[in-house]
Order: sequence, then C-alpha cells, then structure tokens
Amino acid sequence: MWCTMTWMAFMLLSVGLCQSLPQYTYDDLDDDLAMTFDYYKATDELDYRNESVCEECVPELCPVTQGCRAGLVRDICGCCFECGNLEGQSCDLEDRNVRYGVCGENMECKLEPGQVVDADGSVPEAQCVCVSQEPLCGTDGKTYMNLCKFKEAVFSSPGLNVSEGPCKTVPVIKVPPRDLVNVTGSSVAFLCEVFAFPMALVEWRKDGNEVILPGDDPHISVQSRGGPQKYELSSWLQIEETTREDSGTYKCITRNDLGDISATAVLRILPPDEMAAYVEANIRDLTGYDQMRDYDGDYY
Repeated sequence: MWCTMTWMAFMLLSVGLCQSLPQYTYDDLDDDLAMTFDYYKATDELDYRNESVCEECVPELCPVTQGCRAGLVRDICGCCFECGNLEGQSCDLEDRNVRYGVCGENMECKLEPGQVVDADGSVPEAQCVCVSQEPLCGTDGKTYMNLCKFKEAVFSSPGLNVSEGPCKTVPVIKVPPRDLVNVTGSSVAFLCEVFAFPMALVEWRKDGNEVILPGDDPHISVQSRGGPQKYELSSWLQIEETTREDSGTYKCITRNDLGDISATAVLRILPPDEMAAYVEANIRDLTGYDQMRDYDGDYY
C-alpha cells in the first residue's frame, strides 16, 4: 500500500513539473544554435587578429612600430599603431581591420573591376590601390609609377624628391629573351619586354644580319603591343614549324630618341633523337630533379 501511494505521488509530481516548464521544441533548439553561432562568428571576426577582446586603451603599453613603408594605421581596437598594407596587398574593405589589415597612406581598399559581394554575403578579396596613378620622376633618375611607389622608396632614401611625369631615359629591357632548345617541327617564341620614355621601338635580328625580322619569311612573325605597365612595350618573335636552319642567335634591339640597347638569346633546334639525348642529359636542370637528392630508397 505504501509503495503504491509513493509511486502515484511521484507520477503526479512529474506531470506537474512537465506542465510548469515551457515546451522546448526542435525549432527552439535551432534558434538557440543560430544565435550562438552568430555570437561566436562575431567574436571570431573581432578577435581574428588580436585573439583577445579589446580592453581599455593604454597608449604607453603599445609596441614600438618600425619599418612601415606605407605609413601607420590604427590596430583593430583603434588604440595602437601598426604598419599599413602596401600597394597590391590584400586588405579589409571599409577600413574594418579584422583580417587582412588596413591600407597605408594615400591608398584605398578596392575590389577588382567586375567583382561584387556574393549573394551569401561573402566578400571577394580586395587589394590596396594607390589613389594617385600619375607617374613621377625621382631625383635618382628612376620613374615611379605612382605616389605610393615613391613613398616606399623615400622610406629607404629620405632625401629623395620627385617631379611630375616619367623620367626621360634610354630604353631598359626589363624581360630579355632567354635561350631555347626544342625539337624540329615545334613552335617557339622569344619575348622582349622594354620600358622607356619616350616610347621605344623594338626590332629583331638574327646572327648579326642587318635584315629586320620577319623579312619575307612566312614561318616567322613579330608582334608588339603596349604593356603590361605604362611606358612599357612587349614584343614577341614567333617561329612556327622550326627546322635546324632556324638555330642561331636572335637579338632584340630597342631604341628611342635618347639611345638604344639590345639583348640576345640562342635558339637550338634538334632532331628527335638528339633532342631525346639532350633531355636525358639535362633532366636535372630542366625539371629541378636530382636523383641522388630526391630519390628515397625507403619509399614503398
């Protein structure tokens, strides 16, 4: 009898507790988890770089910041100074300084043309872009493509000054043609990339001959275009269906009103059997593979 009464009392107490507590459904659980996720997401975003919540600012405790070629910016907490990002480096939009950092002086954080924020809210990686893109001529005789590049140079040379516009100079070959080896019947191309102001012209010649390529040779062509940067010119010499007679020394000659300069490259065209022997003899240089260094005898 006593056991029966005890069991009934326990059941009544259980029912009473269930009725007094709110009904907790799976929807409630989802809402709570979502709120928790949003909280930690915001916290992670805030602490992504500092790994701690911002505390009271005490400037005397800020670390000494040196070597900042793009100037100083405030840290994520708006208290201490840190180095601003250089031109071309990734950055946080709207100067939020939560992941990549903030651009330095005279720069803004911008997306590439055509990039937009995705539908899910994710933001493409932006880059620091100099506000002024006008070239400057330094007293060191170098052309700086914009104000930000000049500011970087001033960091190493404090006495450096500039004037407007690029420096007038004889052509400079930034990317010279390089030696090539290929098999008969293949197509090859030489590149010569030049910087100059005033703009320069580029010519191609072979083996010291005065004939300017391509001449009347139908399997040789030359193409030139401006770029990739301002005041630069890129020129390609292409040879299709090569034969052994195409082997030789090719010269890129560039000139403007102030002078000229040249660079050469050697082309070797080999028949298939000689090409196979050449590849076997030079496999280490061609691929960077060293059998004695890279082979692991214990690998299974």
